[in-house]
Amino acid sequence: MKPGILIALVLMLAPLAGHAEEQATGYENPGYHEKPAWFKTSFLDIREDIAEAAAAGKRVMLYFYQDGCPYCAKLLEVNFAQREIAEKTQKYFDVIAINMWGALEVTDLQGRTTTEKGFAADLKVMFTPTLLFLDEQGKVVLRLNGYYPPHRFSAVLDYVGQHKEKEISFREFWKARAPQAASGKLHHSPDWIQPPYALDRRDSGKPLLVFFEQKDCAACDELHEDILAREESRRLLSGFDVALFDMWAKTPLTMPDGKPTTAREWAKALNVQYVPTMVMFDASGKEVFRTEAYLRTFHVQSAMDYVLSGAYLKQPNFQRYLQARADALEAQGKHVDLMD
Repeated sequence: MKPGILIALVLMLAPLAGHAEEQATGYENPGYHEKPAWFKTSFLDIREDIAEAAAAGKRVMLYFYQDGCPYCAKLLEVNFAQREIAEKTQKYFDVIAINMWGALEVTDLQGRTTTEKGFAADLKVMFTPTLLFLDEQGKVVLRLNGYYPPHRFSAVLDYVGQHKEKEISFREFWKARAPQAASGKLHHSPDWIQPPYALDRRDSGKPLLVFFEQKDCAACDELHEDILAREESRRLLSGFDVALFDMWAKTPLTMPDGKPTTAREWAKALNVQYVPTMVMFDASGKEVFRTEAYLRTFHVQSAMDYVLSGAYLKQPNFQRYLQARADALEAQGKHVDLMD
């Protein structure tokens, strides 16, 4: 056998070996990617899963994966890290994960008993991730062979989740919708904390605002290019020491308590699950507030003002603070548009 072919076979089989070792020994598999807790825990009787989903007004999404698959990681860590996508997926679908090399028993759409591996082979799954979106009769409405970036994946969720296949082809739906791709970059500012990120050595006396984001994030683009670019936002930002991190990167940093870590590990320790997330700390380094949802200008500015003004110490209910702030601005002749 030629060396090149042997190397290729080793690379292809490595994820399988890692998964088998994890099952047999209990040791951590470095190629394993943790799936969202909201994925369905299924007995892998696909007909039963379809019936249960239909009874709940949902459809089934079959997610075929393999350990060590980088695009499976992107689907889980990039797409499902965006709250809109995660919530939309849960609204429309029961997601069932199937290891294309797995040995768990599956009852297929015809009622036959097979394995995950056999089921994947029967459905001609040759790429990971492969996503099959099934209707209420088990028919494949749409099949994705490979990874779709967030803007396109979100359109697929709407198309299948809203039963649009009865009205229009996906090609026509995509053309009419024409969602815009994210910029693919992080929006660092030279005015913010720069490497090395020694967050324990700040001496400004200001609170700390940390943005956790990722490159493929349209909501992050909007936050920086529109909301934070406004004059009032810039004024509020100037009251903070600001740092921005890619929540998946291994960027070294020192946390406010002096402990060294990476951006990825810190985000995990803080239970940051969505982008963009704003985490605010007081001058001593204690977390006092965070936002982790899609927000428009008034809410973003109010969150910063909530911490800067010290209002969080007097009014623990942020919604009541928002209403009071909106009333105060209206009294000053400044109209509040919650969707601006």
